[in-house]
Amino acid sequence: MVLEKDISFVVHNYRKLLSVCYHSLDKAGKKHVRQAYQLLINEYQCKKMESGEYYISHAVEVTIVVVEEIGLTSDSIVCTLLHNILANTNVSLTDIEKQFSKNIAETLNGYTKISRLSTQRTSLNAENFIKLLLTISGDVRVILIRLADRLDYMRKINKLPENIKHQVAVETAHLYAPIAHRLGLYHIKTELDELSMKYAQPEIFNNIRNKLIESSDAREAYITEFIDPIAAALNNQGFQCDIKGRVKSISSIWKKMKFQNVDLDEVYDLFAVRIINKKTKKDEKNDCWEIYSIVTNIFQPNPKRLRDWITTPKASGYESLHTTVIGPHRRWVEVQIRSARMDEVAEKGGASHWLYKEPAYRKNKDTWFNKIREQLENPQINGLTPAQQSRMELYSDDIFVFTPAGDLKKLPLGATVLDFAFEVHTNVGAQCTGARVNNKIEPIRYILKNGDQVEIITSKNQKPKADWIKIAKTSKARAKIKKFIKELQYDKADDGKEMLKRKLSQLKLSFNNNTINQLLNYFNITIPIDLYHRLAIGKIDISEIKGCFYHAAEEELLKDPNLVLKAEPDKRPQVSHPSELLLIDGKADLHDYRFANCCKPVFGDDIFGFVTVDKGIKIHRANCPNAIQMRLRYSYRVIDVKWVAAGDDTPVLAGLKITGANEPGVVNKISNLLTDKLRLSIHTFSFTSSKNKIDGEIKTYVKDSRQLDYLISQILKIDGVKKVSRIK
Repeated sequence: MVLEKDISFVVHNYRKLLSVCYHSLDKAGKKHVRQAYQLLINEYQCKKMESGEYYISHAVEVTIVVVEEIGLTSDSIVCTLLHNILANTNVSLTDIEKQFSKNIAETLNGYTKISRLSTQRTSLNAENFIKLLLTISGDVRVILIRLADRLDYMRKINKLPENIKHQVAVETAHLYAPIAHRLGLYHIKTELDELSMKYAQPEIFNNIRNKLIESSDAREAYITEFIDPIAAALNNQGFQCDIKGRVKSISSIWKKMKFQNVDLDEVYDLFAVRIINKKTKKDEKNDCWEIYSIVTNIFQPNPKRLRDWITTPKASGYESLHTTVIGPHRRWVEVQIRSARMDEVAEKGGASHWLYKEPAYRKNKDTWFNKIREQLENPQINGLTPAQQSRMELYSDDIFVFTPAGDLKKLPLGATVLDFAFEVHTNVGAQCTGARVNNKIEPIRYILKNGDQVEIITSKNQKPKADWIKIAKTSKARAKIKKFIKELQYDKADDGKEMLKRKLSQLKLSFNNNTINQLLNYFNITIPIDLYHRLAIGKIDISEIKGCFYHAAEEELLKDPNLVLKAEPDKRPQVSHPSELLLIDGKADLHDYRFANCCKPVFGDDIFGFVTVDKGIKIHRANCPNAIQMRLRYSYRVIDVKWVAAGDDTPVLAGLKITGANEPGVVNKISNLLTDKLRLSIHTFSFTSSKNKIDGEIKTYVKDSRQLDYLISQILKIDGVKKVSRIK
């Protein structure tokens, strides 16, 4: 049931709204405001907030702040009126878009998102929280509306329950007041600071306020004594100025007391006088400097306290000349000098002089919004070096995520639940099995988004795994995972080491550095502990150890000169077929074989096969220098191999070592024998000589062992040749 008094308050609020903003709206804007107010009535009717205030009254009051104290108009008025409609009613985004516009719907959606963020511990994360607000909302008007909402909320904070006043005050001081300061909304910033201190630090606030009240009469008399000569001099010079004297805010005085470590009586610049030039004579900058000259002719300035924000305005658009002078009775007074336009910007921020409703000023609107974004992203932008500014631009690659307690964690874009877990605590990360993200269970690989609230789920039985390194995006998480895995390796390594010792003992091999290095090379592992760990977890089967030493046996025979024996006499049968085909272990279809480099067998040689671990079967000559060792130590790996007939005349490479007397023509005769008489294709041909001796090596292609025997016999017939033997 709607009472008459309720209807009265609805009408009163509507008239109050129209009186403030109607003149700045076009026809479409006025229609949207009427529709928005009607929607408020339909949805809220006479519902009240926890403070006892009507929802409709709060919406209107916040809208008045947005218009009068920030300077927004047009769609921003509609957005402000409806700023809580999505969170508190059944109205949907689609409804808003149909009734108003997509632009208004998007702004309201952004406001609803930031309204749902946890801010209990904002004081610890203020900088990150400001960036989060901007990232989530996209539209900077959302932040301005939020600021206006908080200002109205703080003005009525006394109506809130006692148990939440302190929390709201602290949150305002650390988050909303700095935003207002950064945007140049100094009047709002000062009021938020005052109200915050009043409820967050009531004893200090009341103590300073009482002392100021006690000295108010003397202070007013002093301000008058200070202002009168300045006003007279300005009038004589034709300036029309408003001169306002005031005591600085309690919060500002308290900051000075803390910074200077003094009592209230010792704060030397409690006073501030503002001179506002209402009518420009020449141009506003020159006028300000001329007024500065008049003031400093009357009172001596402190040159170190001059602040020129006229020549170089602040990024927020703030322009003013500040100086501190010695007033009557040798007391310091701060003087601020500005034009009427500068004062409007200083009080209301940069929005106060952009005309949003006019299409011609849209560019100016965008410029100011860009300045707001710049200020929110970077509080120190005027003092940044190019390198620092580049680093600040990287904030777009970050996301901000809440813990259940309200702490804010900054992570790189693409970070997962696992990254967040390690950001909270190393042990939490190590035992992470998943998380509740916005009250929904998600796996460790879930990619987090801005504003998510994350509660990590852990298990004592969980341990880091190697594939976690691929899931983690932060270097911190990766480093911790690698450390945990390494520690697990050390825990298992002792077991693997004992397994290896037992196996080597079975193979009658010693556990020493040479043996371990051989295993490391075979398995392509860098350090022993990795070998032991892989054995312990079964990644390397213990039976593979034997294979390592089988493979090494042949290599050892090839490389160790002490194991190479003198070749036996070469007794090769005469074979009538010039082509090669092998019958290996009685089978003709085995093709995984190679000819050994140590003896280079050719068709017709007596041969045998030696089974290697990973290189198939190697074919050796029966009188290979290594044959005896192979047969004695690894007889179980020796197999029968025979040459059989085939229709392929492909030549094979054979090598000969020649020793002879150093006599003229010997080398030339050998060359002529190979090329002219036997017409063989030479692969390499080299000789060295000393005083009485020549040594040479030749490699040539032959069809079979019979042709090779014939070649050797012909070389031996050359005068001066003493010895011919086969080589690789």
